[in-house]
Amino acid sequence: MIKKISEEQGKALVRIARKTIADYLGVTQEEREDEPESLSEDVTGQKRGVFVTLHKHGQLRGCIGFLEARESVVDAVRHNAVNAAFHDPRFHPLRSSELDDIDIEVSVLTEPKTLEYSDSDDLLSRLRPGVDGVIIRYGLHSATFLPQVWEQLPDGEDFLGQLCLKAGLPADAWKNRRIEVLTYQVQYFGEGA
Repeated sequence: MIKKISEEQGKALVRIARKTIADYLGVTQEEREDEPESLSEDVTGQKRGVFVTLHKHGQLRGCIGFLEARESVVDAVRHNAVNAAFHDPRFHPLRSSELDDIDIEVSVLTEPKTLEYSDSDDLLSRLRPGVDGVIIRYGLHSATFLPQVWEQLPDGEDFLGQLCLKAGLPADAWKNRRIEVLTYQVQYFGEGA
């Protein structure tokens, strides 16, 4: 059974992401002695999809994660913190001089579920802006937007169009092709406002 992650545990996951990035850069960070107590094994030992997102001055600076449950939440946070900071192909690797300007967000996902729909209008009506993360798949093309992306793209047509472009498809592919759509929800925890 999937257990909800508390706010305290979520904040501890964000601290782990920051410390992991700092360690990779060779930058000393203040240690917290209460970390093991705030991260109970029954929650953080469970395998879940996890994304780590970095923002610099409110702009995306890196975001990488796993949609499926590959490893424990803590291990996935560590793994994806390094990938978001140093291996996101959209950005150059993070420099130590940027570390203090970065806000870190950790998203822990529910298992994606197929969204059944009859046509593009039905698809739009079934999406829940701000609640659902969305995955699209068509042939070898696939992409996802976390639920937080609805804040930048609140219109369903724009959201799906940009998601199709991210997948390497035409923006209107969701209207005229039978694409596979899956949805998931997240618990997310961050340092930013």
